[in-house]
Amino acid sequence: MKGSQRDDTPVLITEAAPSYDDQHAARRRKYAIMMSLRFPCLIAAGLSYQVPWLALLFILLSVPLPWMAVLIANDRPPRKAEKASWFRSRRSDRQLEGREHPVINS
Repeated sequence: MKGSQRDDTPVLITEAAPSYDDQHAARRRKYAIMMSLRFPCLIAAGLSYQVPWLALLFILLSVPLPWMAVLIANDRPPRKAEKASWFRSRRSDRQLEGREHPVINS
């Protein structure tokens, strides 16, 4: 290929969802980040005990963090809604054959 440049970037050929392992790893990472924010909030509340409203604010921020972390960690992406392919027959197709069949007696 003399005059042209080769493009080695991969081409997306499917719109497949990430694997369950990848989804689980991302959810675990989000959970760990959110739970790691709780500890600094409690430390900041302890350090700001001389300003009661600020200490209370930090405590109030740290209370819902575990609940939110669990909700976010357990939230899976919704499944793709796939359109069902329904077979619609015509009325004339319902009968296999419309004529009489002779019966052979032995």
